[in-house]
Amino acid sequence: MELWLLLPLAFVFSLYMTAVIRRYALAKNIIDIPNSRSSHSTPTPRGGGVAIVLTFLLGCPVLAFYDTISMSVAFTLIIAAGGVALLGFLDDHGHVAARWRLLGHFSAAILCVYSLGGLPPMFFFGFKIDLGWAGALAAVLYLVWMLNLYNFMDGIDGLASVEAVCASCGAAIIFWLLGYHDLVWPPLLLSATVMGFLYWNFPPARIFMGDAGSGFLGVVLGFLSLISAWSDSKFLWVWLILLGVFIVDATLTLFRRFLRGEKVYEAHRSHAYQFAARHFNSHRVVTLAVIGINVFWLFPIALSVALLDLDGLTGMLIAYAPICVLAFKFGAGQAELKG
Repeated sequence: MELWLLLPLAFVFSLYMTAVIRRYALAKNIIDIPNSRSSHSTPTPRGGGVAIVLTFLLGCPVLAFYDTISMSVAFTLIIAAGGVALLGFLDDHGHVAARWRLLGHFSAAILCVYSLGGLPPMFFFGFKIDLGWAGALAAVLYLVWMLNLYNFMDGIDGLASVEAVCASCGAAIIFWLLGYHDLVWPPLLLSATVMGFLYWNFPPARIFMGDAGSGFLGVVLGFLSLISAWSDSKFLWVWLILLGVFIVDATLTLFRRFLRGEKVYEAHRSHAYQFAARHFNSHRVVTLAVIGINVFWLFPIALSVALLDLDGLTGMLIAYAPICVLAFKFGAGQAELKG
């Protein structure tokens, strides 16, 4: 089989599996019922992210067979990301205490970072710095934050899906342009997989992703960014820029809620994207706007870091500045009005 055939196969399998899971969820009444914390108004089946998990993890051994990833990376993805997905699945269908979720998240992150040997030396304003054990610790915290922020940001139709597709495709294009052809395939496989699910999830969504899918996407995207950084450290900055919408909104929201003494893991509707969706009375408008920000703002800056040797940290600060303005404009972390 030619490797490129894996992409349409992944798309079709994810598309079909999502339909099967949707039918099952409807039959078993696995439905997300709107409440005061919800951003949707129509009861909708959930758990469709399982299709993403199964499709991508089935594709990992194929990538390893073609030597685009190592067998150890494939194994780590299956164990660590699969474990995060299983934990999310259990939480979707019952309740897993926050301490056990965090234990699982840190265990998965530690396995990912250990398998890579830590964080590679990074460049800050032109200076190469090897952070050693502190870099490994930072990488673990980064992965835990990525999988949780992805969970937080999966709150309106299609948003988490289009962010994964935009970031993955953007990274794949950059890898291809710079000649890192092996790095292209994992994000392309992830994109094809998510697009199969997105057919059912684009606003108005006919099924939701659930924690199994969102946590899985967060840890996979974070892990792929660390893998690519070992080929060239500037690729970590590329990923951080491409994921800027989610990183900025989730981080500002968490920080402002923490300062007010609120429980940061408690469900809420105070992310900027949630305020924006209520402002425009449309999930589709916000999801399409995020696509526009990714394609016309973040991707060109990431490309400049990769191709024009723009300093990575400088590029990230430039990329984040207007997103921070938008996040504050739409009230990221602002206290919700009662009643």
